[in-house]
Amino acid sequence: MGSLYSEYLNPNKVQEHYNYTKETLETQETTSRQVASAFIVILCCAIVVENLLVLIAVARNSKFHSAMYLFLGNLAASDLLAGVAFVANTLLSGSVTLRLTPVQWFAREGSAFITLSASVFSLLAIAIERHVAIAKVKLYGSDKSCRMLLLIGASWLISLVLGGLPILGWNCLGHLEACSTVLPLYAKHYVLCVVTIFSIILLAIVALYVRIYCVVRSSHADVAGPQTLALLKTVTIVLGVFIVCWLPAFSILLLDYACPVHSCPILYKAHYFFAFATLNSLLNPVIYTWRSRDLRREVLRPLQCWRPGVGVQGRRRGGTPGHHLLPLRSSSSLERGMHMPTSPTFLEGNTVV
Repeated sequence: MGSLYSEYLNPNKVQEHYNYTKETLETQETTSRQVASAFIVILCCAIVVENLLVLIAVARNSKFHSAMYLFLGNLAASDLLAGVAFVANTLLSGSVTLRLTPVQWFAREGSAFITLSASVFSLLAIAIERHVAIAKVKLYGSDKSCRMLLLIGASWLISLVLGGLPILGWNCLGHLEACSTVLPLYAKHYVLCVVTIFSIILLAIVALYVRIYCVVRSSHADVAGPQTLALLKTVTIVLGVFIVCWLPAFSILLLDYACPVHSCPILYKAHYFFAFATLNSLLNPVIYTWRSRDLRREVLRPLQCWRPGVGVQGRRRGGTPGHHLLPLRSSSSLERGMHMPTSPTFLEGNTVV
């Protein structure tokens, strides 16, 4: 075991593994590679900004402190960290890769696996929350904060352990024949284990939502109705987008396990599949702010404050003439589905907009 960890600081170990698993080492910084890297960094910056706005909105407005919104906030936190991890991964790729020590390489790749795990477990937590609140017709009791914190904390703890297994010893250092082609320092069995766990969790989430839909569609369900179904539609869209974005990457990792070294050229293009998967972290905030009018207003509020001519004086004048702020009882699919009080909306004449 001591000899294994002694290789973690070996500056030649990463190049040895890449030489074995990669058909060619494309480390030259071409113009196309630089443009692609710049585009990915810009995309990840947009991911960070989007999810940061969602987190700020959820944190500063007490009406978003229900279980559902806190779990969505947890998903936004994992997406934000995924954007940061992918920026680091991009900046430390190419010619920089071969100058990394194994421990640095494990930290680079492990951060991406941890944030992916956190996203999957966040989706599972949302499904469990919906199942408890709707299918069981049982809302959280007085200890709901403790339950939510335990569930969120457990999801991050499991994610850290799952993403940290390679640096703890489950890797292929000293066993080149067991190495992944896509991730040359990871053991193929580890990659297969992670993909299998994620696939089982996603199937469990789908099963939970199928059960929830059966309950709310039944004539005996007290919670059945278009408002509840609208909320379920929102979280189902989030789940569907996750599966669509990550299915190609999961497929390429399964192919990696099945293919002997140098036998599947498509594995050398795996970075395109992972770049596509990153779109999931960009789309999630768009989905649940698009589906929730109040959350959308709260998220866009900081941007509106930066607009020229919109400030304290503008707010003191009352904003747009002919509009008055009134409390809104039910403004969007998310809020209606949770029976939550919502933010002010505009009233023009006698019509709520």
